[in-house]
Amino acid sequence: MSTQHFEYIVIGGGSGGYAAARTAKEVYERVAIIDGAKELGGLCILKGCMPSKTLIYSAEVLHLAQHGDAFGLNVATAAVDMHALHRRKLEVIKEFSDYRQEQLEGDRFTLFRNHAKFIDETTIELDDGTRLTADHFMVATGSTVSEPPIQGLSEVPYWTSDDVLDLDFKPEKVIVLGGGIVACELAQFMRRIGSEVIQIQRSPHILKEVSEDAAKVVEQAFRDEGVQLYTGTALQSVKHSDETFTVTFEYQGETLTVEAPHLLNALGRRPNTDQLGLDAAGVKTRKSGHIDCDTMQQTSNPRIYACGDVAGPHEIVHVAIMQGEVAARHATDRAVEAVDYDTLLGVVFTDPQIGVVGLSETELKKRSIDYLVADYPFDDHGKSILMEAKYGYVKVFADKAGTVLGAECVSKDAGELIHSMAVAVSLKANVRDLLKVHWYHPTLSEIWSYPLEDIADEL
Repeated sequence: MSTQHFEYIVIGGGSGGYAAARTAKEVYERVAIIDGAKELGGLCILKGCMPSKTLIYSAEVLHLAQHGDAFGLNVATAAVDMHALHRRKLEVIKEFSDYRQEQLEGDRFTLFRNHAKFIDETTIELDDGTRLTADHFMVATGSTVSEPPIQGLSEVPYWTSDDVLDLDFKPEKVIVLGGGIVACELAQFMRRIGSEVIQIQRSPHILKEVSEDAAKVVEQAFRDEGVQLYTGTALQSVKHSDETFTVTFEYQGETLTVEAPHLLNALGRRPNTDQLGLDAAGVKTRKSGHIDCDTMQQTSNPRIYACGDVAGPHEIVHVAIMQGEVAARHATDRAVEAVDYDTLLGVVFTDPQIGVVGLSETELKKRSIDYLVADYPFDDHGKSILMEAKYGYVKVFADKAGTVLGAECVSKDAGELIHSMAVAVSLKANVRDLLKVHWYHPTLSEIWSYPLEDIADEL
């Protein structure tokens, strides 16, 4: 059997892999992409960002309509139409997936609709027996739902996030296992469309990716909306009988049991690396399954790079894209700078949303950096009060010279508001400079001027 050779091969056609292929193609002629998924497009477009945010936004509109009286409105009826909601989601993501498919299937790349594994340091074998070699490889195979060792969990027909995103009916009652970003976004979505939701989190707070202060605000919002939230638990067992799930767990010194016809396992994800033959390629992985990479995304095999969920340290789409571009530029011997995680931007699409950028207070203390901090609440802010969006706060961290090092926003549309501070952090702006900005009144964004003024006064 003949072996085909390429200058650059990407395994995985999601956002990170596509970014790497596109960037490599600027220099290399022969670039191949291997993707054996049923549908082309990757996690973000098909089963992640786009479908989830489409549904979450619809649920927010419904929530506002159902609380019209708070705005002096009499909205007679407001209820979810699950078939219409599902149809709209499919229509929205089809636009994105069609475009990505067109790019992947175009004449720029050689596309193989297969799964692949390494058989040595320079060769991969496809599931049809075809063998390919390359000067450089990119592994961008994403992640899948993990299954922690909880008694009975592996034996029951639980839902994953994929199942929730494909719902065309309203679940009567759902138990959600987990308190990470996916768990929280989908728990609130289901609560807002009218499902009874029981959420069980093992850590003391949900959303351990963010500060405790931020998590507490979202926890309060969840409880106010009727989510039955248990934190600081120890999961003991999961059972399924007579179309009913039974979950037993420890909570505040007691053993509790809850039941529901549906169970969502949102206890995290793991990298898709098990079937890649990485040992044969001399690629080292961590205990978590993530591939070890240097700052250029290069693995222990200098021919092979990795980006996105398989590499970490942050499973965020824009980070995967940046990593893919860095790796491809490095592989093609072009000038490139590593991804700067000190300017990292993150958003949680609960309501209130959480937006964070730069160094957190925990990280500042860990690095023994002297800093100034100031915050301001949304329940004392003009625009948020008239919007009935009073949950949360903004917080700014700066060094002793006034340079902004990080910021935190918990509020309505925090994912939009945080970008003001993302620019500040990335450009190393000083609070005095930011106070020269025209912060328009009344807007949500002008709230940033208050902590900026407080820090300027301390300088």
